[in-house]
Amino acid sequence: MNQLKGLHHVTAITSSAEKIYEFFTYTLGLRLVKKTVNQDDIQTYHLYFTDDVGSPGTDMTFFDFPGIPKGIHGTNEISRTSFRVPNDAALDYWLKRFNRLGVKNSGIKEHFGKKVLPFVDFDDQQYQLISDELNVGVTAGIPWEKGPIPVEFAITGLGPIFVRTSYLDYFKEVLTKVFEMREVAQEGSYYLFEMGEGGNGAQVIVEYNTVLPQARQGFGTVHHTAFRVEDRSELEEWQQRLASFRLPNSGYVERYYFGSLYSNVAPSILFELATDGPGFMGDEPYETLGEKLSLPPFFEPKRDEIEKLVRHFDTVRSTKVFEKEYE
Repeated sequence: MNQLKGLHHVTAITSSAEKIYEFFTYTLGLRLVKKTVNQDDIQTYHLYFTDDVGSPGTDMTFFDFPGIPKGIHGTNEISRTSFRVPNDAALDYWLKRFNRLGVKNSGIKEHFGKKVLPFVDFDDQQYQLISDELNVGVTAGIPWEKGPIPVEFAITGLGPIFVRTSYLDYFKEVLTKVFEMREVAQEGSYYLFEMGEGGNGAQVIVEYNTVLPQARQGFGTVHHTAFRVEDRSELEEWQQRLASFRLPNSGYVERYYFGSLYSNVAPSILFELATDGPGFMGDEPYETLGEKLSLPPFFEPKRDEIEKLVRHFDTVRSTKVFEKEYE
């Protein structure tokens, strides 16, 4: 069985679909490639922000569950999402940009030999930018060519995801024995794991923490993270593997844009395995990705009902010209 290929996407919860669209489009310069609904809760938006062409491994996605309370950060959660930028000079650009735009950040630091820039959004969702300056491994994505960020500084995909746990030994076994990841480094209470070709696009950083209270999911927290497999055949092999370890799983779930397999691998930690294809351009042309409410074919008969449930907001960008912002 082939190893996992790397990160596929991270799905988080936001207090506002409109505000997260503005933040990711105009501040971070990621491209909204799909505006759809949560297939398990059709009154909830599901927004997909990616690189220029919707490459797997570049997706940050959001739900906006109506009425959900603010989450509480703590132990036993997927605690932080990383985004890759081309080099250390890009971090200097982003630090100046964040300070100019009032984005709360912790300044440039170093972690596991890589320069990083931690920051948060309006919900206190935790992120960091990570430099690809010395990176070797999974190939980065393609910057959004028509976005506001100069391509030499732009975000190119997902970097390491952070998991904070009070069950270190158990969680290490899950990563190494079940998911065949490799433990490659340790810094204090942080442990670095890799899969596939490795590098920033294929890493999980585990933080051992028994001091913080139990995290509580809500807006401002991560819902789940997904790892890449090639196709449905590989996904079904992984389903058998999870079953062999007696890990509960969802079985194959058809998401139209990709196939999925979910498993609660540890307390409050939901992992998904997702196929690289078919992708996001089967139902919309490249030029207008994410500009209309897209529904998979099995939801089209409910379009009238769904459009009444989710409030409309404007995501048209093909008629706009973004000036590159060099500061």
